[in-house]
Amino acid sequence: MNNDVWLKSIYSDGSKYFVSEPLPETGDKIKIAIQMCENPCVTAVFLQGKQNGVERPLKMKRVSSENGIVRYEAEVQVFEKEFRYFFLIATPGCIYYYNEGGITTHIPDESRIFRLLVNFEQPEWVKNAVFYQIFPERFCNGNPQNDVKDGEYSFDGFKCKKIADWDSVPEPYEKAHCLDFYGGDLEGIKQKIPYLKKLGVTAIYLNPIFYAATVHKYDCLDYFHVDPHFGGDEALAELTQELHKNGIRIILDVSINHTGIANRWFNRDGTFFPKTEGAFNNPESPEREFYFFGADNSYKAWFDVPTLPTLNYTSQKLRGVIYKNPDSLVKKWLKAPYCTDGWRFDVADTMARNNEIQLHHTIWPEIRKSIKEENKDAYILAEDWSDCTEFLNGDEWDSQMNYYGSCRPVRQFYSQTDIFTGREKELRSVSYKMTAKDLSEQITLFLSRLPFAVRQLQFNLLDSHDVPRLHNDRSISKDSLRGAVTMLFTLPGCASIYYGDEAEIDGTVESMEGCRYPMPWNKDIEATDSFKLYSALSKIKTTEAAFKDGGFKVLWDNDYVFAFARFTPEEVFVTVCSADTSSRKIEIPAYIFGKSFAQKPVPEKDVLGAELHSEMKDGVLLVEVPAGKSYLIKL
Repeated sequence: MNNDVWLKSIYSDGSKYFVSEPLPETGDKIKIAIQMCENPCVTAVFLQGKQNGVERPLKMKRVSSENGIVRYEAEVQVFEKEFRYFFLIATPGCIYYYNEGGITTHIPDESRIFRLLVNFEQPEWVKNAVFYQIFPERFCNGNPQNDVKDGEYSFDGFKCKKIADWDSVPEPYEKAHCLDFYGGDLEGIKQKIPYLKKLGVTAIYLNPIFYAATVHKYDCLDYFHVDPHFGGDEALAELTQELHKNGIRIILDVSINHTGIANRWFNRDGTFFPKTEGAFNNPESPEREFYFFGADNSYKAWFDVPTLPTLNYTSQKLRGVIYKNPDSLVKKWLKAPYCTDGWRFDVADTMARNNEIQLHHTIWPEIRKSIKEENKDAYILAEDWSDCTEFLNGDEWDSQMNYYGSCRPVRQFYSQTDIFTGREKELRSVSYKMTAKDLSEQITLFLSRLPFAVRQLQFNLLDSHDVPRLHNDRSISKDSLRGAVTMLFTLPGCASIYYGDEAEIDGTVESMEGCRYPMPWNKDIEATDSFKLYSALSKIKTTEAAFKDGGFKVLWDNDYVFAFARFTPEEVFVTVCSADTSSRKIEIPAYIFGKSFAQKPVPEKDVLGAELHSEMKDGVLLVEVPAGKSYLIKL
């Protein structure tokens, strides 16, 4: 056998297909497996684990050989927080080492070692979930009786405004000051549950709904009540009950790094609460220790934004109110009658990190413990735009908003300037076309540093309330958009649709308001190409085993064409995405998944109905990929 093909075929991961108990408890005995194409040159295979700090090679047994694939197993007993291991494959001329980073001919370091988490409480429902992110104020007005009235209140020197025409374009911040209300509410979401089910949604991520003055509600006034303009606490209880009846989960969004200046704990100006309440005007108030105050009543604010005072987690009382107490913020909304399914934490990257006071790795494990005490299946999602693997080790976050491993590289692959570094003028002006190798390395290097059980929970996204929508960028072609969306649904982890993307919602790329347009309900949404694409991919994502527990392997990353597989022993899906300006012929080594996959008839169309020009030759699928096209191929 060609040695290159054999090396490509070597594979293992932390899924149920290679680990007898992917979520073991202390003391469990588990079997770990590795597979590869049959090769008579292999003399021995070892599992090298580390227990009690000591590496020990354990010879693996050859347990099966079928379909051209040979499989080896070894049994270990786990006691520590995680079991770390890699493989050694002996041949007469070389020992090959295999870890999450692939094959080497030298002993690998532990930066990308296989890691099996012990006693990890994984919310399994997330693994192949299709989330739908809703910005509540702009989604649907289900009850006009609870709408904000024109001039009902003033905030930060500006009056709120009721927008009479649902389909009107949102005004820029300089004019509206995030006080332009269209009337979206929780009743509106409840009314649209049949639509969400038709789209294929299995979970909702809801932007903040707690009592607040602004449209976005990240400057919370009271964490313990749903905003009355969204329908109040009762509306949330009714919504979650109805969602659960329809098999849809829901997670809420909150910022516990800071509050707004009008929050009842701080209450600088007495806008919504009497000045006898709150820390700013009352140095002896119990909430004074919740913030960082100077002697002159100055205070620390998030990124020095004076309207967002930072919370001080040296206060044990604050910790109790936020997450420790039975009636704390975090626990209240997980309990009946609300029974929500998790939390998304805003600006989690900066939480409890204040120069000389660095408490983040103290606070996050405590928050996780409190959440899991209430609901072990709750999902803990954090906002972080960068490489945040330090938080993804099983004892803090379940996932981050996966800008780093999906949104940013995928959008850049399709010729956008990186949405984060592009905020700086000097960096934005640099023109560089990301190659398939760049994309492959950013995605795989990130995933390979995560324990498999955490990798399965990655919250993949293309758009959100914080970035311009990809399809509103006029330079992005329909072919590019199709490729990006296909990757979104087929990368490891769940997929998140930002409300309206499936409706080809209008918007601009110049400002934050440009990605917060009202949902175009007057449009025939289900007739759009986007709705058909999203709904088809949602069905595949939620029903095919390969996208829940299946493996992930890059198959091609040359020029500007990227291809990877999601697979189980029974099925193989191959995602192919081109950002090239020329047609390319790529080679997919079908043989590495087993002889049967290389012997089946070549499909004439991909699973989304696109015509394929391909042929199978000596176990390799040759695919003609026209410029900019994408495919999802089932072997």
